[in-house]
Amino acid sequence: MDGRDLVRSMRSVGPAGAAQGLRTVRAAWRRRRADAGGLPPRGPVRARVPGTVREVEPGPGGGLVRFGRSDLRIFVAVNGAVFWGWDGAAPEPSYALAGRCPDPDPRAALEPDKDGGWRVVAERMTVVVSRHGAVEVLTPGGVSLRRDLPPRWWEPVGDGTARWSQRSEVAADARFFGLGGRATGPRLRDGVYRLWNTGPGRASRRGGGPASVTMPAQMVVADAGTHLVFHDSSWDGAVTLREGEEGAGSGHDRAGTSELRMDGGPLRCWVMVGTPARVLFAWASLTGAPVLPPAWALGHHHARWGDGGEEEVRTVVGGHREHRLPLDAVHLGAGHLDSLREFTVDEERFPKLPVLADELRREGIRLVSVVGPAVAVMPGTPVHDDGVGRDAFVRGAAGEVVRGVSWSGDAVFPDFTRADVRAWWGSLYAERLARGFTGFWHTLDEPTSFLAFGERTLPRSAGHALDGRGGDHREAHNVYGLCMARAAYEGVRTREPGERPFVLARSGWAGVQRYAGVWSGESGAGWPGLRASLALVLGLGLCGIPYSGPDAGGCDGVRSPELYLRRLQLGAYLPLFRTCAGTGGGEPWELGAEVLGHARAALVERRRLFPYFMTLAHLARRTGAPYVRPLWWSAPEERLLRDCEDAFLLGDCLLVAPVLGPGVDRRAVRLPPGRWYDTATGRAYEGPARVVVDAPLGRIPVFARGGAVVPVRGQDGGTELEVWAPARGRTGGGLFVPDVGDGWEEPEIERFTVRRSGARIVVEREGGDGVGETSWPVRVRGLGSEAG
Repeated sequence: MDGRDLVRSMRSVGPAGAAQGLRTVRAAWRRRRADAGGLPPRGPVRARVPGTVREVEPGPGGGLVRFGRSDLRIFVAVNGAVFWGWDGAAPEPSYALAGRCPDPDPRAALEPDKDGGWRVVAERMTVVVSRHGAVEVLTPGGVSLRRDLPPRWWEPVGDGTARWSQRSEVAADARFFGLGGRATGPRLRDGVYRLWNTGPGRASRRGGGPASVTMPAQMVVADAGTHLVFHDSSWDGAVTLREGEEGAGSGHDRAGTSELRMDGGPLRCWVMVGTPARVLFAWASLTGAPVLPPAWALGHHHARWGDGGEEEVRTVVGGHREHRLPLDAVHLGAGHLDSLREFTVDEERFPKLPVLADELRREGIRLVSVVGPAVAVMPGTPVHDDGVGRDAFVRGAAGEVVRGVSWSGDAVFPDFTRADVRAWWGSLYAERLARGFTGFWHTLDEPTSFLAFGERTLPRSAGHALDGRGGDHREAHNVYGLCMARAAYEGVRTREPGERPFVLARSGWAGVQRYAGVWSGESGAGWPGLRASLALVLGLGLCGIPYSGPDAGGCDGVRSPELYLRRLQLGAYLPLFRTCAGTGGGEPWELGAEVLGHARAALVERRRLFPYFMTLAHLARRTGAPYVRPLWWSAPEERLLRDCEDAFLLGDCLLVAPVLGPGVDRRAVRLPPGRWYDTATGRAYEGPARVVVDAPLGRIPVFARGGAVVPVRGQDGGTELEVWAPARGRTGGGLFVPDVGDGWEEPEIERFTVRRSGARIVVEREGGDGVGETSWPVRVRGLGSEAG
């Protein structure tokens, strides 16, 4: 045991803190003993490879290829994705898939290939299986996108689960993205990235952790094309990446490589090929459409971490009102709970919480409650006793209920991989709704157990139902947060069927977007944390989680006005915009008049862009496209854009270039192809180009695409179309989805075209009757600007 960990666990003020420290020590030893006696011993293993092809059984969309020591099931689905599974593994059961697996494409067929191999030809790709088990994905023109070498298994001689590895090769010019939210991203450089959801407080040794949302999903961008690959196993594992080199050594390219090693689970894989937009559309059709947040959730959230009560909340809300700072939601942290127990309220500090919630709602402000998965071990309390009566809590290999440590002390954890436990847990949110809360943010849902040493989670030997299959925490850990989010989403939707639920998860896995957005909390201290927060949002978006964001503002006690503002300015352009503060500090009016003025400008601009954010939310729901996109999104063939990590596209219309370092008042910006306007000065630039623009303390550079139609909130509070003039000889356009409230109605997408007619800009709405005039007010910008 690390002595520093023990000292840290004991360091506190008063006997309560000392008792908590002792609990963390006892829990750590319990966990160690549980795994020592509950996991299969690691004895001798024997290595295995597939062998050579023996026979083939054609089937719908593909077929079964039998090798000497394994079978490969392969087919192309109707959504254009290709699946293959070794040892005959099927796509289901899977926590990643949304509902039933897509049907095979009847147009695809398994055909003989050269040298004794086989191939499946589909519209968007050709998949070639060699006689020794290598699987290669090629474009319709025959250019290789990836080649998976024959896999290897290490099977225990006795009981246990086989470990396996899969090594893949990609083009020398390829760049890797994804693997969940990675602080070191969005481009993933050479290194080892662990696939194990880890809470804050103790960094992962591999992959620049901790990372609370990990998944074996990679997007690979190369000259030949873009593809997404997903290995559907939730077990602990690691990916080792090595980018290729062009012209290395004797003048030949060196391929990029990705080696995935998993501690268990099936070796099964999905691959999607096409443009980035097409790839994520196929991914969303496979893993589920992203949840549509309620309209208010696209505004400004403010979290309070301290122990203040109702009057402090009123003071904070009044401060925002007094200083003309838009506010849409207040998040209450664990300090509002009675003895830090879930689904309770400290009645002394919040004696009339429903009254407070009603007051705030009349001002257009919602209350959001923190919820953790741990249930305090306190016999006589309703949640604990009800859970015990239902046998809802995770049990160890020996049959005992597993105990960990959470805010409230000793705690037990529901098994969210059981449908009846999810239904029970979802019913508990009725208490939150009755208190006046309209949203919920989950934390410690990795799950995290406070331990003095070792992994801060449940024993790996702890048993889980896994929805009838049975297994242990090695397989259930990464999907625990996803299943908790599902429980909350379904429980709230059942009890408030007329409104869209608002659930934020901190941990998750592939498919969590069906139920929740993701908040990444504090992404790290200082300026590196600011850069990491952008990387996390970009990475999550490329893995199908479009609604996410970090904590901005002064949540970690930051007192640097410059850093505070740069965090706020970046956050204002991210999908989830949440500031935070602790007791007695962190509000913008406490940092001086200059900071307050600049903070107000950022918040007002977010409010002005609300119709655009709402449009992006609806489009993400329908297409899977993230709000925040890398610069190469529309031009992946531009190599310089693949390496640009300090700017991003907000939808199709805007390019945002945040300031990510201290002392900056000018910065370089890489522009994609096309005309771009500096929205502050109106100056036009022609891309692709690298330009240097002003970035004073009061704002960050934002560019609008020439010809773009950006729906914004006008001065009268209604929607207007901000149209940026296209370059001469070019046309433009845009989309607007007017939200009809927080219900389930699907509004129509309004499409607009923009063209020049002499000295005028003509904006027309496309519809079923052809092209006609738009009914929305139009404001044209950039007309007459010359490109610099």
